[in-house]
Amino acid sequence: MATSEGIFDVAGREKRIDELEKKTTQTGFWDRAEAAQSVLRELKLEKGWVESYGDVRRRQEDLQVLAELAHEEGDAEAESEVRQGLQELEEMLGALEIRSLFRDEADARAAILTIHPGAGGIDSQDWAEMLLRMYLRWADRRGFETEVVDQQPAEEAGIKSASVIIRGDWAYGYLKVERGVHRLVRISPFDAQKRRHTSFASVDVWAEADEQTEIEIVDSDLRWDTFRASGAGGQHVNKTDSAVRITHEPTGIVVTCQSERSQHRNRETALKILKSRLYTLAREEERKRRQEIESQKGENAWGNQIRSYILQPYTMVKDHRLKLENGNVQAVMDGDLDQFIEAALLQGVEGKVAQ
Repeated sequence: MATSEGIFDVAGREKRIDELEKKTTQTGFWDRAEAAQSVLRELKLEKGWVESYGDVRRRQEDLQVLAELAHEEGDAEAESEVRQGLQELEEMLGALEIRSLFRDEADARAAILTIHPGAGGIDSQDWAEMLLRMYLRWADRRGFETEVVDQQPAEEAGIKSASVIIRGDWAYGYLKVERGVHRLVRISPFDAQKRRHTSFASVDVWAEADEQTEIEIVDSDLRWDTFRASGAGGQHVNKTDSAVRITHEPTGIVVTCQSERSQHRNRETALKILKSRLYTLAREEERKRRQEIESQKGENAWGNQIRSYILQPYTMVKDHRLKLENGNVQAVMDGDLDQFIEAALLQGVEGKVAQ
């Protein structure tokens, strides 16, 4: 642990905590509520990280004392406790190592995740809905808050698109490596002849912008459309044109929001999502335009997938970037994604995925 402090830059984090705490004492700090909340969120995250590091250090020191005692007295029970403790310590260090990778300012932000079906017809629309369920369950497992701001049901099954805001510690930092094309292979429930089909869906992830984010949006660059909100099976359909669609003409970005019954609230949310997408684009030096992001991500079809989920003729989830496989497909679809996310972060493959 002597060198770990330097590796994890504890001194740098403690210095940042001091800087943030000084901000909270400045005159007028609470005059801008959202900016103040942003500072407090960062302060909480940094303090939590340092406290976790302190927990690891204390646990390591306790185990060292116990190991010495077990060795001196030949205590088999204590030795067993040390072995168990070392395993737990390794897990704690692994989690800390992942968190140490989140050094970009955007990593601590909420994530806006969007899903669109690709090649595969009805099956791909059904697959897009399955992916939405998977990410919602992943967020729930981590105790994250989710808000589905748009979900366009398809005519026969599945969805045409979906957007969800996921809020929690390092939400964007974790989810940014999930961006790309996801492929499903299964016996189609929509094929009367029970043939095997391959479906595709694309996942995009954006860092949520806040009040402090300096992104200029010119009103004349925006095209607004309103329509009636829709729901699965015709349920909860508004009788007024409360849903909104905003098109940013210079980039071609389209944002739809229908989560609220109020058109005004939907307009606010749509603008915030647009700002978040423009913010993420602005941070990517080599991808200044929307077209460059799409070409980097690849066509939403065969040969460009980052991960395959195979249900037939065998069961396997395979991440093509990591050469990592998991035979428990059901567990993955129920939100057990950490194996893939953490491996991608540790291997730094987020740079190889469209961001």
